[in-house]
Amino acid sequence: MLEIRNLKVNYGRIAALQGVSLQVNEGEIIAMIGPNGAGKSTMLSAIVGQVKPAAGEIVFKGRSLVGLAPEEIVGLGVALVPEGRRIFTTLTVEQNLWVGATVRRDRTEVRRDIEEMLERFPILKKRYRGSAGKLSGGEQQQLAFARALISRPSLVLCDEPSLGLSPMMTQAVFSILERLHQEGRTVLLVEQFAAQAVKMADRTYVIRTGKIALEGSKQQMLGSAELKAAYFGVAA
Repeated sequence: MLEIRNLKVNYGRIAALQGVSLQVNEGEIIAMIGPNGAGKSTMLSAIVGQVKPAAGEIVFKGRSLVGLAPEEIVGLGVALVPEGRRIFTTLTVEQNLWVGATVRRDRTEVRRDIEEMLERFPILKKRYRGSAGKLSGGEQQQLAFARALISRPSLVLCDEPSLGLSPMMTQAVFSILERLHQEGRTVLLVEQFAAQAVKMADRTYVIRTGKIALEGSKQQMLGSAELKAAYFGVAA
């Protein structure tokens, strides 16, 4: 579904990504882990058109995404659950959900999908007419997931969805991801809790200093000394 080939992204003179290649197959959950500043969020930003690559290809369902506007990429079926949730705190929960439907024209179907999201996330149904800014961090994360799913994406990108959440809400986030997996959705997950991400993912990429340091299946990664070495940059 997604293939990234030799992707390079620079911030001025700083090389954030240095020739990264990876692929995501339909129905997979792929984890991308690594230390802070490794380039994980930059990768997602490049996929959704928020930053322009210096070189390389990003191909989604056979079509290049390089040079497309973010709204075009969403329209093709790629949705981002951003780091820090980035909901519109001055809008209601209802209005935030409709923001997720911006690229759609089938308003009747959108309403049905919103109803489905309210059943999936009962707290959003309870707070539907209220200010999104009054939701807790965990509730806002549920809204961020629902807003992304409203666009009916083929590929869901999740950037540090457990960041800043309590242990209980972190488990709730992983339960959401597990349900998406069971539904056959395709997910590219950037996550700080590496061990939990590896256990959930079909395959994992470890990124370090803008390069892929290690990749492998769940079976290859679990209990691997190479995983620790790649993540922390020390000899196995």
